[in-house]
Amino acid sequence: MFPITEERLDAILAEQGIDDIAKATIRQICSVSDALAAEAGEEFVHLEIGNPGLEASQTGVDAECEALRRGVANKYPNIAGIPEIKTNASRFAKAFLGIDVPGESFIPTVGSMQGTFSVMSLLQRAMPGRDTILFINPGFPAQRSQAHLLGLRQDSFDIYEYRGERLRGILDEKLSSGRVCAVIYCSPNNPAWINLTEEELRILGEAADRYDTVIMEDLAYMGMDFRTDTGRPFEPPYVPTVARYTDRFILFLSGSKIFSYAGQRIATVCISPALFNRRYDGLKEFFGIPTLGKAYIFGVLYAMSSGTSHSAQCALATMMGAAADGKLDFVKVSREYGRRAAIVKRILDENGFHIVYDRDADGRRIADGFFFTAGYGDMGSSELQKELMRYGISAISLPSTGSLQSGLRVCVSMISDDETFARFADRLRLFHRDHPLAGAKA
Repeated sequence: MFPITEERLDAILAEQGIDDIAKATIRQICSVSDALAAEAGEEFVHLEIGNPGLEASQTGVDAECEALRRGVANKYPNIAGIPEIKTNASRFAKAFLGIDVPGESFIPTVGSMQGTFSVMSLLQRAMPGRDTILFINPGFPAQRSQAHLLGLRQDSFDIYEYRGERLRGILDEKLSSGRVCAVIYCSPNNPAWINLTEEELRILGEAADRYDTVIMEDLAYMGMDFRTDTGRPFEPPYVPTVARYTDRFILFLSGSKIFSYAGQRIATVCISPALFNRRYDGLKEFFGIPTLGKAYIFGVLYAMSSGTSHSAQCALATMMGAAADGKLDFVKVSREYGRRAAIVKRILDENGFHIVYDRDADGRRIADGFFFTAGYGDMGSSELQKELMRYGISAISLPSTGSLQSGLRVCVSMISDDETFARFADRLRLFHRDHPLAGAKA
């Protein structure tokens, strides 16, 4: 039963080969929590894993099953994407982002994980001498692992200190070296759930043009800033995007969270037309293909996976088309995450926790959504993470996301029913009792 003793936790961490829990990967934390749950004989409350906590879109499931029955399984898909996904991805971007991008610029990938990895691989060949990815932190830890695997240099800054106009100065400082090939970020942000404002996106776009740098915008949680309803196709307000402020953009649109279609590993990469048709000497030398779009398709993706699941492409194409037609309200479905987050935040607040990244640059409190960040007094990230694990609650630390702040990432996808909320509240009350905050009333 919980709490587990500190000695047993340390022993299990040692068995898992984890020296510093704050640097452990999400999957390592899952493995540790499974071992602790087995020992305690009780379920963990999982705040670490970002699995969709909703059912997969039935629209996609039906379309994929129909495609398989139609016989696509014995046919290699076009590496550049089947016609339907290119057409409907373009319509989807117009409907919800308000941007006009032709279908040829949308290329399906095996999830946005392959999308970001393959684009990093492409850009390091396109611009010899530009060997650095600039991460706007906090961010998705796996993307830094991708850059490391590719041998790319990494630079970063914590957005906590650089909201609004202050963003301009830090971008100038980082990009003026001439070594950065791309800037990458996620908005809404994983883990902080901050959203870049139109002013900040304009600053990013201007910096991209000034320093000829590509902006990699991860829209994994597109439409999930529930403070604004962006779910009406072809009607403002549209989802904010840097694509309105520069033509040096590459966007990543994943089916994993937007349509809860994570298991089929399907996404699209959207390359701006200007970049798609741009010629690079580095690409000509390395791939024998001078234009960025063609080098990406036939140089990178062909070697990586020779395309993306035929049936999954059919599913994503159908879901995007249905959303653009107003028949699939993915934003309304996703609002369930906001409901859960509001409950989890209340329980945390009642037990002495605070939100770390609590406001956007415009002064508004962050939305309730898939992720947010929490701290406890002045307790350090590693200590807080370890202590909560002793009480049957697992999360990842903010330092593992590149943040310079103390605290944890909270994901609400796996905490949904009354029983789990009650278990979470009971364990936090016990934790709070055993770890009184300085100055708190007895």
